[in-house]
Amino acid sequence: MDFDTIRVFVMTRGIDFGTKVLAAIVLWIVGRWAINLIAGLLRRMLGRNQRIDPTLAHYLGSILSGVLNLLLVLAILQVFGVQTTSFAALLAGLGLAVGTAWGGLLAHFAAGVFMQVLRPFKVGDFVTAGGVTGTVHELGIFGTTIVTPDNVINIIGNNKVFSDTITNFSVLPVRRVELTAKIANGVDPVDAANRLRAAIAKIPNVVQEPPPNVELLSFTPEGPLLCVRPYTSNDNYWQVYFDTNRAIVETFREAGYPTPETPTLVRRTA
Repeated sequence: MDFDTIRVFVMTRGIDFGTKVLAAIVLWIVGRWAINLIAGLLRRMLGRNQRIDPTLAHYLGSILSGVLNLLLVLAILQVFGVQTTSFAALLAGLGLAVGTAWGGLLAHFAAGVFMQVLRPFKVGDFVTAGGVTGTVHELGIFGTTIVTPDNVINIIGNNKVFSDTITNFSVLPVRRVELTAKIANGVDPVDAANRLRAAIAKIPNVVQEPPPNVELLSFTPEGPLLCVRPYTSNDNYWQVYFDTNRAIVETFREAGYPTPETPTLVRRTA
């Protein structure tokens, strides 16, 4: 073995390689510290914003940390003289392929981010979203979980929720119950409306402001049709709905009103 050649190689190439290894270690330590600092600052900033969900803050911090770590690895490879241009192009092509294959999923993710920021509804709200009516159970990054009144869980993609009309029944303090009551021909509709107003005002959880609305809505062959519209909070909606139906039946029974009869069609023969 030629020890002089080995010594020269170590003195030239070895020192250069050792310097690169040392630089790479320092760059990794400092880079990791800076990445953790930046990701932590982002999470804290988003966490202080009450409109941003903690889950969204965690995901955004993780995404930023992953991107910065990838850039750090590319920088370390550059220190060793590795040409990262082709590697970066490969990653870009891979990202494009994954993005194309997961286009629908990424659309749901983007819609989920906007929903977390804009907050059209929150967990516990009673809404109609994506064609489903029920109580919001979970706001996910990719999908929203809604429990319908018949206790069935529905998971809807956020893109469908965000691109469709969203009806939130829980934002305003009170909600109107929509019902109708038909009376027979010959019954005074004014007297019937007054009786119903008095009966509905006694129903538990019916608010007095705005007051219950009972008015003559239209006329039918069987008799006049009254609209019956009490107001209540969303939590008590179904209780007031059923109690109002019961009040209509009991009020008309106590007043002795006859049951509306369907007119009989008389068929003429030639």
